[in-house]
Amino acid sequence: MELSGKRVLVVGLGKTGQAVARFLLERGARVKVSEKRKLEDVDPSGRSWAERGVAVEAGGHRLESFLQTDLIVPSPGVPPLCAELRAAREKKIPVLSEVELAFRFLKGTVAGVTGSCGKSTTVTLAHKILREAGQPSFLAGNIGRPLISFVAKSRPHHIYVTELSSFQLYYIEEFRARVAAFLNISLNHMDWHPTFDDYCDTKKRLILGQRPGDTAILNRDDPRVWALSSKAASTVLGFSRAKRVSRGACLDQDKIILVGEESEPLMDIRQIPLPGVHNQENIMAAALVGRALGVPPASMSRSIRTFAGLEHRLEKVAVIRGVTFVNDSKATTVNAALKAVQCFKQKIVLILGGRDKGDDFTLLRGHLKRQARRVILIGEAKEKIKAALRESAPLEEARTMKEAVSLGFQAASRGDVVLLAPACASFDMFRNFEERGRVFKRDVLRLARSRKVKP
Repeated sequence: MELSGKRVLVVGLGKTGQAVARFLLERGARVKVSEKRKLEDVDPSGRSWAERGVAVEAGGHRLESFLQTDLIVPSPGVPPLCAELRAAREKKIPVLSEVELAFRFLKGTVAGVTGSCGKSTTVTLAHKILREAGQPSFLAGNIGRPLISFVAKSRPHHIYVTELSSFQLYYIEEFRARVAAFLNISLNHMDWHPTFDDYCDTKKRLILGQRPGDTAILNRDDPRVWALSSKAASTVLGFSRAKRVSRGACLDQDKIILVGEESEPLMDIRQIPLPGVHNQENIMAAALVGRALGVPPASMSRSIRTFAGLEHRLEKVAVIRGVTFVNDSKATTVNAALKAVQCFKQKIVLILGGRDKGDDFTLLRGHLKRQARRVILIGEAKEKIKAALRESAPLEEARTMKEAVSLGFQAASRGDVVLLAPACASFDMFRNFEERGRVFKRDVLRLARSRKVKP
């Protein structure tokens, strides 16, 4: 693909947009950036782009910029419903995602992971498994550096373990993961995709883009995901907590076993350091990535046993007067929040809310009736959640995270858990889910100090 002299429009100047702009400059493209937000809100050093020859329009998109270009590379947060993007596509102007552009120049093997929940944990663990087995593994995509930032130093023997959202897969054409894992699918991103079917079809592209000789890792317990097993051109490995698989990974009483021509034990589930049965699935998927790339079971087991998990994923923050505070800010969907709730046998006080992604909050009713002592509501989605859960648990509103933490502590009894699992995006009150989680932790630790308790 020749980029020298081509007019290329980069939509969005966040982390991905900046990486794409730098790559294009190095390839001799004529780069323009269109950013909806004010430049100072995105990149305080934005003036330096002009010095490097990049034209930047900020504070809104101009239709002419989208129509007077040879190629458009949108950042992941830019929806296809964007009027300017639609107009460009109607004019047959090529639109490629960052991972598609990267793939056309990248040397090495891509191991891609997608799904509605568990992607970050799975790719981080798979990367750890490969690295600790001595393989040249790099963490890329949603959780790490943009894939395109690795192109210049990529080598044929490198492995790029890449977290892939539906946003990144929407505009792929030739992108191919030699090893691809599809973890699960549930209602998500209905503020970005026009329909749930569109969301599912976008995720499927990761598997359907593979060829014979590649490996697809599919959740045997998720019917929508497993339906791809008959359509994939690649070799299919299944993982399951409920069924025996012919090839892949599954449970045998209290052990995870790897199934192939011969079955091999991987580890006892009591050795897993992460809470929640959903993490058994994530571990099986990560282990199958390792197996597909030649890592022995004993090495994988050692890596898994020393995996501490990720920040903002069921992260224990403090115990204050017998009440445990847990940060699961990454639970940005109802399904993820439900999995978080299911991790605990004791009563919980749930902090719920934020920016609605078009999800169905009524799915929480049954578990909250049985388990929730109270639900503290925050953010823009308060009224929708209130209507959905009115008869499921006592509801209380909070204007700030600090107030939510305080109300949660007041509502809890000794032995309870105050759980931040918002089931919503964070953008109404915070820059991202990471900031939301950090603010929660800060306010919990302040509460601990005020109670003269060491967290």
